Amino acid sequence: MARIAVIGAGAGAMAAAARLAVAGHRVVVREREATYGGALGRFEREGFGFDTGPALLHLPAVYRDLFLKTGREPLESALTLTQVDPASRHVFPDGAAVSLPNASRGGVLAALDGALGAGAGERWSDVLGRARDAWDATRRPLLEEPLWADWQVLGRDPYPAVRRRGLFGRGRGPTTATLAEVARRELADPRLIALLESHATAYGFDPRAVPASAAVLPYMEQTFGTWYPAGGMRALADAVYA
Repeated sequence: MARIAVIGAGAGAMAAAARLAVAGHRVVVREREATYGGALGRFEREGFGFDTGPALLHLPAVYRDLFLKTGREPLESALTLTQVDPASRHVFPDGAAVSLPNASRGGVLAALDGALGAGAGERWSDVLGRARDAWDATRRPLLEEPLWADWQVLGRDPYPAVRRRGLFGRGRGPTTATLAEVARRELADPRLIALLESHATAYGFDPRAVPASAAVLPYMEQTFGTWYPAGGMRALADAVYA
């Protein structure tokens, strides 16, 4: 057992503190702000409330796992989650618009074909198919298992059966391709390019700088769905804090 200080009380820090405490450690959390939650803030005025950070939840399985392993109860016992459908609506400069259904590969393909022309859905699916391979190769060592004490072990692949090289090809020069390069090379249609790049900018990333593996972001949304917690994302912070 160790005495551990967790600096900050954002959602990730609170989750880390809960897991450490369940593992038998003595944990104290230090936060400089007046409340917990980090980016999951809330602004209220004249009876209305607004999330000041993320508005939707993706990959709820992360929090379901946290609640089961630290509180021995399902996430849904503390929070009501509703799937958002359609997951998103995109309007392009030429007036075209498309609503993408929640957690439906076939539905997304059909929606893109209907809004942007035949073949648009297939081109989109081809890129996200390789994003799926990138997800399969990284989710276990990065999301589902503790980090190795010797970080250099990450340079060796513990899962050679799923190893993939060059999923998205190379960029200009010796570097791996960026998300923007892959979008322009493989999607062709400027509306599809904007759609792919929007998933990077929504997270504060520059598509011209992030690697093409950032395509896992739309893949995760399309595969695992988009969810809204009753009461807003601040309610998720409240549940983790409790």
